[in-house]
Amino acid sequence: MAAEYQLVRLANGVTSVRSIARGETFHPVIGPAAEAEALYVRQLRLPQRLTACAGEFVLWDVGLGAGGNVLTALAALRDIPRQLRVVSFDETLAPLQFAVAHARELGYFGGLEETAAWMAGGAKRQAFRLGRLEVEWEVHLGDFPMLLTRDSKSLPAPHAIMYDAYSPMRNAAMWTLPLFERLYRCLDPQRPCALPTYSRSTILRVTLLLAGFYVGVGRATGEKEETTLAANTLDLIEEPLGRDWLDRALRSHSAEPLWQPRWRVSPLSLPSRDRLRRHPQFVRGQGGGSV
Repeated sequence: MAAEYQLVRLANGVTSVRSIARGETFHPVIGPAAEAEALYVRQLRLPQRLTACAGEFVLWDVGLGAGGNVLTALAALRDIPRQLRVVSFDETLAPLQFAVAHARELGYFGGLEETAAWMAGGAKRQAFRLGRLEVEWEVHLGDFPMLLTRDSKSLPAPHAIMYDAYSPMRNAAMWTLPLFERLYRCLDPQRPCALPTYSRSTILRVTLLLAGFYVGVGRATGEKEETTLAANTLDLIEEPLGRDWLDRALRSHSAEPLWQPRWRVSPLSLPSRDRLRRHPQFVRGQGGGSV
């Protein structure tokens, strides 16, 4: 059988993983640990929010992949005396299995090689102590849109979501408006939750807004001058998209959300334009207080 994944050396000398079938490299610019630290750990303010959480803090890891995001997050949180529940999703364990076999070259396992190997071997759940942190890590395998439809009531509502799916052109099913609407319904209105992701596209930001999220400019990472941060409250967004962005989106030729799992670009439809204009983020006097 031909290899599904391979190690690649990035321009900065860091090693990452490439999916041969998908034709995409994981964390292709600055590498797995640096991107996870910038895009998720710091942007989600995970250490601060976990410290302030009185009970169990729930972190969704959408796109487990080779484990770079979740392992970097665990390393950053290990000295906090709290309870963390990690819920990882992916369609396959193959990239994690490949990463475990090359843990030394990848360098982001932080002493969790045995734990990662256990999860890569098919364990559905594992509880362990990491430093002062009590961790429960569970993995859900399968089609993520289907999992949300089938299992949403049994999944714990997240405080934070690391969203790291393959790009829309290669995996459109993970970027549709119906999917993000289902994801938004999984949130607890009384539990503030933020979701960063690497894309800054107008299509993505419109999709998140129409799904119910508030949306803002995310922090730079690698060669990306900005990313995207969504949340169910404006309190978690430092730089919300404003009227200038809305005006550009209304004029854009590539703004209509994906309704089906097929990549295409088109300007906003009339119903989408109307819904976007009426979003509380853009209506004076409305907005997201603490929830």
